[in-house]
Amino acid sequence: MDVNGTRWTGRISAAVATTALAALAGLGGVPAAAEPALPAPLAGLPLPPELDPAFYAPPLATYERLAPGDAIASRPVTVANLGLIPVNVDAWQLSYRSTDTRGEPVAAVTTVLKPRGPGSDKMVSFQMAEDSTARYCAPSYALQQGSIPALATGSAGIPAEFLAVQAALAQGWTVSVPDHQGPNSAYAAGPLGGRLALDGVRAAERFAPLDLPGDRTRVGLWGYSGGAIATGHAAELQPSYAPELDVVGVVEGGVPADLSALLNNANNAAPAGLVLGAVLGLGREYPDFQQFLDERMNPLGRALTTVKSPLCVAYHAALIPFANNKGLLDVPGDPLDEPVVRSVIDRTRMGSALPAAPLFVYQSNPDWIVPVGQVNTLVDTYCQDPAARVQYTRDHFSEHLTLEVTAAPTALLWMRDRLDGVPAESGCRTTDVGSMALDRSAWPAFTDTVGEVVAGLFGAPLGVAPVGSPVGTGG
Repeated sequence: MDVNGTRWTGRISAAVATTALAALAGLGGVPAAAEPALPAPLAGLPLPPELDPAFYAPPLATYERLAPGDAIASRPVTVANLGLIPVNVDAWQLSYRSTDTRGEPVAAVTTVLKPRGPGSDKMVSFQMAEDSTARYCAPSYALQQGSIPALATGSAGIPAEFLAVQAALAQGWTVSVPDHQGPNSAYAAGPLGGRLALDGVRAAERFAPLDLPGDRTRVGLWGYSGGAIATGHAAELQPSYAPELDVVGVVEGGVPADLSALLNNANNAAPAGLVLGAVLGLGREYPDFQQFLDERMNPLGRALTTVKSPLCVAYHAALIPFANNKGLLDVPGDPLDEPVVRSVIDRTRMGSALPAAPLFVYQSNPDWIVPVGQVNTLVDTYCQDPAARVQYTRDHFSEHLTLEVTAAPTALLWMRDRLDGVPAESGCRTTDVGSMALDRSAWPAFTDTVGEVVAGLFGAPLGVAPVGSPVGTGG
């Protein structure tokens, strides 16, 4: 590894992030009016969460006695593609009470969006792949008009995944996009993300302007890669943590079900920088693991983690690829064999409980970031239970980054069937395909949705169809 090159890359990345935050230090936040913001150009530049503690970090006394999912505050926002092109929907940010992995109250934030007009009885909680260790990387900030462009912050995946959110809105559904990494940007802390996602659904159901039918709302959970970490844990936690929610379907792809597999796969390999970010994120939710890192990280490891601490996903991935991550810890043998490390891996592994809702799982067979073997194991674990309902598709011509795009039409169609009340297949079925892009049954839904999303770029309202017409073709 070129240590000098690494130092310069880290300095440049940190300088970009710091400069971007400082540029907004003196600007006002979004007004706290009760009505949704109209998509007017530059109606007000938003503050990143680090500079907006009144909304993102309220005093504990203001919410500790609230129930999970109860609102702390709300405000309308204008959401925009690339932070520039406003999307013609109603949108708010909700601050709400949730619960961390130690059972303590925590303040969380979700962005809720709905098509103009009357509310729907269908909602999707879309967990984006934030994969970052700073709050200005969170969806609630990055989705707003006037936010620092993702190309500068490094929040590379959010603009792309926002297109999938718009595809859901084009169906007429309400969408919740939680900041599922929580107030400390605890990247990869799946049980925390699952709770925050479920409480975001609760908060949305209780938020009167969305016009949802409360706990009779039909709910879908959707996430890919880092978003699948929160989605998968939310699906497993829902029967015990939020049993009143009517979760009718779960879509998850590129699923990091067992973090030990990702850590081994990334060591001395291209995803090393990305996965090291996950190590930092885990320390923020698990104090015993953070103490281990503080005590065992060698000087090079401390320097690299200090530089990586305030970065979004693109800079995490670009900084120290092919690094020997395990070599940053002074321990005898493999760090994954240390009791505290093994404990954190066990606490964040999926498969401890069968989701009550049916699942659609999809995975690239030659995935170079999220190995397919641990997804196979997860599906096999679920399917040992006769009550399991799992449709699992392995794609052999894709890789990790391309699969999210090629699988989107099939995933959308599957979710639409569940929200429309079409029963999922009973039992488990594994299908191997060349490419999910060749699923011709999903093409009509995809082309209709693309047309509406493109019209939305020119100001047309998303998901507003004439009464009696198929959703996705109106406008």
